[in-house]
Amino acid sequence: MEHTETIATYGAAWNELDEAKRRALLEKSWADDGSYQDPQGTADGRAELVAHIGGFHQLLPGHTIEFASGIDSNGVTLRWAWEMRNGSDVVLEGVDFAELAPDGRIQRIAGFFGPLPPLDA
Repeated sequence: MEHTETIATYGAAWNELDEAKRRALLEKSWADDGSYQDPQGTADGRAELVAHIGGFHQLLPGHTIEFASGIDSNGVTLRWAWEMRNGSDVVLEGVDFAELAPDGRIQRIAGFFGPLPPLDA
């Protein structure tokens, strides 16, 4: 799978309410031992990520995660911007950085919420 398709499949998993379907999307896009970290938590391995995304849906029903940019690559790491939406309202913006496993699935994601902090004067 090309990296843009891998990331799109991963993104679809964030909007999938059905756990079995979400797991199937992550089987295609997420390495068995992949790791995820954002300001709200971590998930080590696919099963933990399936549960983490399920927790997102329980905590924020009706919210979705949508791409807000294309996918940028420096050959080793990928990055893209995203928005959390509640209907048409943007609730939160962020950016994810990903590393791919040798098989092309995601090995690691580090996610960040909100805009970059200002420079200290």
